[in-house]
Amino acid sequence: MRTPHPLLLTLTLYLAGLGAAGQFSKLAVSFVALTQVYSGKSEAILGLAVSLISLVGLILGLVAGIVVSRIGARRALVAALALGAVMSFWQATLPSLPVLMLSRVLEGASHLLIVVAAPTLIAEAVPDRYRPAALTLWSTFFGVAFALTAVIAPWLIAQGGLSLLIGAHGVWMTVACGAILLVLPHPVITPAPATRISVLRRHMTAYATPGIATPALAWLCYTLTFVSVLTALPLLTGGTAPTWLAAIAPLVSIGVALTVGVAILSRHPAQPVVTLGFALCAGVAVAILFVGFTTATVLLLFASMALVQSAGFAVVPQINADAPSRALANGALAQMGNLGNLSGTPLLIALYQGAPVFGPFLFLITAYGGGVLVTWIVGRRAVAAMDVFVSPASRPDARHTAPACRSRD
Repeated sequence: MRTPHPLLLTLTLYLAGLGAAGQFSKLAVSFVALTQVYSGKSEAILGLAVSLISLVGLILGLVAGIVVSRIGARRALVAALALGAVMSFWQATLPSLPVLMLSRVLEGASHLLIVVAAPTLIAEAVPDRYRPAALTLWSTFFGVAFALTAVIAPWLIAQGGLSLLIGAHGVWMTVACGAILLVLPHPVITPAPATRISVLRRHMTAYATPGIATPALAWLCYTLTFVSVLTALPLLTGGTAPTWLAAIAPLVSIGVALTVGVAILSRHPAQPVVTLGFALCAGVAVAILFVGFTTATVLLLFASMALVQSAGFAVVPQINADAPSRALANGALAQMGNLGNLSGTPLLIALYQGAPVFGPFLFLITAYGGGVLVTWIVGRRAVAAMDVFVSPASRPDARHTAPACRSRD
């Protein structure tokens, strides 16, 4: 069967990504309605219901990469979407809180497999010249899903309560699953053979491999600051930030990623683009030390982070030679991303309380400086390893992918 058009393939997988992000946003955006349904329960416990997916991703991120490489990305993605649909329809019955928590753990497994399998499929099936743009689009799925949910959720809750919103997400997951079956009727990648290596040893091996460690550690440095700055914005600005800033800043990041990010990635490899993004963020952090968190510095920070966002997924296929290693890299990336999302906000707030000016600067400069070091030093080792693996004659046009990325078209 003919390979689907790259745009159709990318949009279909993006549909799955929006569903995965919706597993977070359906409860995060409607948290007030959740507290009303489960009245009498502490907000801390209900907050755990929202964040359980992150905990699952943190614990099992690399395991998901192993599963995807073992059974194949298409099979894993279809199973994950089906499981996610079932969990949403189950949650739409508004079960008891312990049952809801159990469903969120299972949903966390669904979410994790989606965010590992989908970018692996993009990297494997989309032609070289379209791959950076496709993975940049993929990198926006989380922010776009939250924005869409914020617009749609109030109307759905007004019409049929929280149950209707969660049920609608189940329909979305079902449609995405059907679309994947139609667009990708046959496996795109060959499942990896089973191995007897323990999970702990696999973690140690993976994070000692530059091609796997580089995108994961870079994503940790990115996620440490993205959500935390947005969450702590009222504190950081001393309450002077305009009300629209928290909504506009992520949109600025998405817009820059889809325009400037795509343009740069069409001419340069992703690894130095990530390094450049972190360097620009570090420069903005220095400016923040002197002038504080103003509207201008916040928008500049999120515009700079857009380069990291746009190239963060694109770097995976450029420094990992085959589908199993790409699946592991995406699993490690998901694992570190969840670690950053979980730990970033409490760390930033704690440092702010200790030193309202220098604390946030220390937090930002450590994250972004670490990002520069990881992508420049470890990333160059990964590129060097690919230089050995791929002969110069087999490399694609350097304007579209990393010099060492093997063409699979």
